[in-house]
Amino acid sequence: MWPLADYQFDKKVLERLRAHGFECQELADGRVQASKDNVAAIFVRDRKKKLRLQELPGYLVRGQFARLWDAGYQKFWLLGEPNPEPWKSPHVPVVADELKELHKVSEELRMILEIPSFYNESLGTTCHVTTYDRLRGRGPTGEK
Repeated sequence: MWPLADYQFDKKVLERLRAHGFECQELADGRVQASKDNVAAIFVRDRKKKLRLQELPGYLVRGQFARLWDAGYQKFWLLGEPNPEPWKSPHVPVVADELKELHKVSEELRMILEIPSFYNESLGTTCHVTTYDRLRGRGPTGEK
């Protein structure tokens, strides 16, 4: 996963993103959403007006930013605010073409922002949330 806090960008980065076909728009809360096709990344501004990636690239589902969740048996787009129990969040199944699009735009974003691409990330799309322990959240042992 990208070390988000390690990278800061000046405001010229938005010009570079626009030059590569990204649409950059100011959100109501002051953050900036950079999107291309159906993929978006969210930036925040610090006190010095530098930009920092707040959210890894995600997919736009019905115009809403969605994070990728690997539930162990299938991938889903998580909608709404981050939740420590993703299975309780609204979610929709992911299809293969959406993953390909997310991976392609994520790699392009890395190139523009000059963020290195690591081996495991180059093999495929990484998730915002991963849940492999299916027993988590079921309560104490013996409870049904």
